[in-house]
Amino acid sequence: MHSDVPVKGTWHSSSDMLNRLWRATNRSYLSNLFGYPTDCPQREKNGWTGDAHLAMEVGLFNYDVITIYEKWMNDFIDEQRPDGMLPAIIPTSGWGYDWGNGVDWTSSIVIIPWLIYRYYGDDILLRRMYVPMKHFMECVEEKSDDYLTDWGLGDWIPVKSQSNVELVVSIYYYVDANIMSLIAERMGLENDKVYYESLAGKIKNAINQKYLSKCDGLYASGTQTELAMPLYWGVVPDSLRSKVAENLNKRVINDGYHLDVGVHGCKTLLGALSDNGFIDTAYKVVTQTTYPSWGYWIAQGATTLHENWRTDVIIDNSLNHIMFGEVGAWLYKSLAGIRLDENQPAFRKTHIKPYFPKDLECLDVSYKTSYGKLQLEWQKKGKEVIYHLHVPAAMEVVLTSPAGDVDNYGGGDYVFKWNVNYD
Repeated sequence: MHSDVPVKGTWHSSSDMLNRLWRATNRSYLSNLFGYPTDCPQREKNGWTGDAHLAMEVGLFNYDVITIYEKWMNDFIDEQRPDGMLPAIIPTSGWGYDWGNGVDWTSSIVIIPWLIYRYYGDDILLRRMYVPMKHFMECVEEKSDDYLTDWGLGDWIPVKSQSNVELVVSIYYYVDANIMSLIAERMGLENDKVYYESLAGKIKNAINQKYLSKCDGLYASGTQTELAMPLYWGVVPDSLRSKVAENLNKRVINDGYHLDVGVHGCKTLLGALSDNGFIDTAYKVVTQTTYPSWGYWIAQGATTLHENWRTDVIIDNSLNHIMFGEVGAWLYKSLAGIRLDENQPAFRKTHIKPYFPKDLECLDVSYKTSYGKLQLEWQKKGKEVIYHLHVPAAMEVVLTSPAGDVDNYGGGDYVFKWNVNYD
């Protein structure tokens, strides 16, 4: 049982494990959708704010969920205290203002309206939530010291390595300030835009001054999470981006292409690798079937995502949790290569950079945008890939070929033949 939301995306490949993982991710998302997003459907059934923003793109790629989040944001307004503070769970009977409600969780008030705008092109939530967002930011600023804050849970339920809480939480502080500057610009609020842009810059500088070793290209102790989060969220200085990415790649390889992250590292690891030249490493992580990995759950017979990477624990042992669900969005964003344009929301202009793993024979993906149904399908024939692309009439696709050639395509049906060489 779940809220009735229309299907927007479909994803199918030649890999039975990846198909099962996609279905498991969707099952966990849907079974945690009862009028608002919950953490688990069988135990707490609470609207944990962090779980929701961490897994939101799973929903946005697969289902039409705008009305669910529009309603839930009204609950945020109801639960927000005069000082801007939000509880860890929404709605609440009163619990959650004293624990679990730090920046890394309650950033939902900023991140969710922004993602709705990016995916749908609808700014109603930006306008409705702008004042509550500002109150939230004022609350966070009160709890920060020299533009850093440890008000949060940090990288919840990691495999083994503990990541620095202040680093993790302060990155979300930066994310919120950066989004607020973009929203203010969208709404024509120049003074607010300048203020939040300046605040984001100060937070970014504070993070890098305290936690980045410019000589080594490492953040804090160099865990997967501590390297992935700054890369994914744009905290790393441009001059050191490749060095930090190389360190992350080496760390994952040294970990045997296995996960060593909690919820925030899980959200950012695959994207940080894929966007910085190491998508092969990300793919190897996703297709692992031994502990700790998503595939390990699937190999053990899981049909939904778990709360804990281990399957033999006696606490934090829900067998249906959505907080580790970002992999479901990665299947669209990186394996299928479908990306939003930085300046045009709602996929009016879509960037596609196909990826053809050596052991994957075919892929078939569709996504119903606000402008029509985008569809791509490819299959290998020997050393050649036959790539079919359908672009709706009102859309524009910027397609990057395996050779790196970039071309623009308007509405229509296209067939490409590309050589792939894995030697």
